[in-house]
Amino acid sequence: MSNDERIKELEDLIANSQYNKRTQKAIGLYKAQLAKLKEKEFSRSKSSGGEGYNVRKTGDGTVALLGFPSVGKSTLLNSLTDAESEVGHYAFTTLTVIPGILEYNHAKIQVLDVPGIVHGAASGKGRGTEVLSVLRSADLILILIDVQLPQHHDALKKELFESGIRINKAVPDVKIKKTSKDGIKIGRTVRTPHLDDDTISSILRTFRINNADVIIRTKIDVDDFIDCIEANKVYIPAITILNKVDLATKEQLEKVEKMVKPDLKISAEKKDNIEELKELIFDKLNLIRIYMKEPGKEPDLKEPLIITKDSTVEDVCSKLHRDFVQKFKYCRVWGDSAKFPGQRHSLRHILKDNDILELSIR
Repeated sequence: MSNDERIKELEDLIANSQYNKRTQKAIGLYKAQLAKLKEKEFSRSKSSGGEGYNVRKTGDGTVALLGFPSVGKSTLLNSLTDAESEVGHYAFTTLTVIPGILEYNHAKIQVLDVPGIVHGAASGKGRGTEVLSVLRSADLILILIDVQLPQHHDALKKELFESGIRINKAVPDVKIKKTSKDGIKIGRTVRTPHLDDDTISSILRTFRINNADVIIRTKIDVDDFIDCIEANKVYIPAITILNKVDLATKEQLEKVEKMVKPDLKISAEKKDNIEELKELIFDKLNLIRIYMKEPGKEPDLKEPLIITKDSTVEDVCSKLHRDFVQKFKYCRVWGDSAKFPGQRHSLRHILKDNDILELSIR
């Protein structure tokens, strides 16, 4: 039996198995075997793929536009940025990755228009492996859906999943430490009703792990646990956008909205809701603004420093100059993260949006 035939067989077994306490272990084993086979296929498609797209990340964040051909990615890129991506009313207009810069709230955000993918992209079809590899390095994925083709949403999510990209999910807090003896020991701080000890042990043995200490601190299922074993998945936020809404009737739009549940509805060509999309991108990237102040001077409130939410003073120092962390004495902070104006803090202090920061460097 070929790999493809075995994959199809396992997919059918999983699809036709009714999940309950009795079948949990068997379904877990099917999924583990399927994951191993698909990882083998994905690795093969990567090694036999083309040269790939060489994209240098720049700016305060990188957003990749994902969609099937002719969904309007190039038009959207031109509406969001200063790029001039070729636009045409036919498939595969974009044949390479075209970057543009979105300037919003003083942030410079790189937006990448990648070639439209096709069904089977994760297996290498239509240079899909190269396209998906660009997405793996993005800070945010913008999934663009044609209002006339809502079925593309599930297809795109499937291609992302098959290529090891997990969207809008936190990295599971699971530790798997291989040991030399004593079998498999499992500890939990939360209940995992869809993942019992027997299933965990069976899955680990499928991956030839017979001795290990496992600690689970978040609620996970079988798929999450397999991801933790393989340890090659990337977790990226995503925004789902419904495009060309000006071409749909009210009834069509209501039906598609129930199917896709978009974060925003736009018309890239008519630039409807583009400003709302810019704000959504800024928020989803978790960007905040910090204003720098020199000792004895007024703060510069015209040009903020853009950092990510939950960044520390140490992160700011590292971004400004490689020697600042080593030469740091103390800082003073004005804003929401300070208990009082000019409060003195250490490198570990977490900053908030619109804080004013004064550094004292040796």
